[in-house]
Amino acid sequence: MQREFNDTGLCIPSRHYMVDTSKKLESILQLIEKGKYFTINRPRQFGKTTTLSILSRHLNQRDDYVVWSISFEGVGDAPFANEESFCPAFLKIIARTMMFINPKNSDYFAQASQQVHDFAELSQFISQYVSELNKQVVLLIDEVDKSSNNQIFLHFLGMLRNKYLQRDLGQDYTFQSVILAGVHDIKTLKTKFRHDPSPIERGGWGGYNSPWNIAVDFKVDLSFNPHEIGTMLHDYSHDKHIQLDMQSIAEKLYYYTSGYPYLVSKLCKFIDEDIVSQREDKGWAVADVEEAFKMITNEGYTTTLFDSLGKNLENNQELYNWISRIVISGDSLPFNIINPVVNLGYLYGIIVASERGRCQIHNRVFEQKIYFYMLSKLLQTKYRDVNGFGGPEYYNDDGLDVKLVLLRFQVFMKEHYSNRDAKFLEREGRLLFLSFLRPIINGRGFDFKEPTVADERRMDIVITYHDKRYVLELKRWYGIKLHQVGLLQLSDYLDSYSLKEGYLLIYDFNKNKTYKQEQIKFQDKQIFAVWV
Repeated sequence: MQREFNDTGLCIPSRHYMVDTSKKLESILQLIEKGKYFTINRPRQFGKTTTLSILSRHLNQRDDYVVWSISFEGVGDAPFANEESFCPAFLKIIARTMMFINPKNSDYFAQASQQVHDFAELSQFISQYVSELNKQVVLLIDEVDKSSNNQIFLHFLGMLRNKYLQRDLGQDYTFQSVILAGVHDIKTLKTKFRHDPSPIERGGWGGYNSPWNIAVDFKVDLSFNPHEIGTMLHDYSHDKHIQLDMQSIAEKLYYYTSGYPYLVSKLCKFIDEDIVSQREDKGWAVADVEEAFKMITNEGYTTTLFDSLGKNLENNQELYNWISRIVISGDSLPFNIINPVVNLGYLYGIIVASERGRCQIHNRVFEQKIYFYMLSKLLQTKYRDVNGFGGPEYYNDDGLDVKLVLLRFQVFMKEHYSNRDAKFLEREGRLLFLSFLRPIINGRGFDFKEPTVADERRMDIVITYHDKRYVLELKRWYGIKLHQVGLLQLSDYLDSYSLKEGYLLIYDFNKNKTYKQEQIKFQDKQIFAVWV
């Protein structure tokens, strides 16, 4: 079977191109061999299910391990009504997954499901199974978010916790390791139900605020680094009999995705099926990665991941406002995981901590999608009067006339916003320019915000038109000394794109400001600056 890049569901080595995650697997196995319980909590489509599948396959090939693997995906609410329904359902799911691995064991669990009716009997069944087997038993539970707010499931975790503690005292037999996979970290959950002592709690298995506080931190990085991405490209080039500059392409894929597994595979899929398939030369180039980035961030393209991204922002106004300050306003905000808003953004995979402890969007794809999404809402509601300034006069044989764009924006600001107070202009100035720019380049060029780079400086806007790039920096006027610092930063940005021309839009909030423009020669660069 011919392999392909996968962007839906479980990745299977025989069918899909996959990165070599052997080092990650080795780190997880070390946790299991030490008898640790843990949660693999990562954002959606971050490779959790694939990781569990690879782990299960590896352990099932060993003589000293047995795996109980289940998923709560699609099971509905019925099994969680009470312990009498949960316990048989739990064993039936295991019987179903065992069917293709060990049919004899499958029958064993199917029969047990008819005899186990509550947690006491389930606990006894686990103890007997483990003690008689003389092997290490590992329990894997995927999609735990489906049941994490259910009291019965939390009592089930309480039972596992109790057996874990008794095991370490030499008073019980239980799982060698229990691994839960989902978006949320179960050990941080707290029951929100009215306290009603049940037989479970009277048996000592319930009533915990956090029934999973026995779990250790899971520190294995599931994102792909450039070297790992290169292993997937190597397999692809071997199958296709083509030569690739794997290092450069892998680094560019990482540049846009920060190693987010789904995004890496999706960009590769675009290149393989939509870009190189249209030409005779099937070899990949770095420019193909850039074209794939444009395709995935196109405003008319979405996926379930991006739909989920939008819903998570729409459903929490505080999170929306926080992310807007980063993406649209360019604010540098502290990354403090105790802050509930920051914690939620991190949980959803939207923000991560930068090297200096500031919030930054996880990857360039997300930042661009959020940028387009939030800006379209602003254009629809807040700045409709700014829209409609697009026209062919902004384009010539050489490409986009950025000087004309800046000069027209200067006139627009002078005519429409010269009487506004400084606080408004400081808060809204960036949005006004972005709103002014969008209809000009819409359908012709492509603009994207460059996320925070390693030293916390920002390159605000990069516009591409055909094979040309235009770097435009937005700055506030703080005087001539910091102006020189800004020119140096812009010069460095231009070097990163091998450009000699750049553009500077300077917001001056002083009452006696002057609307002016200046052609500046700085080092070996030509920089056109406009004050508004």
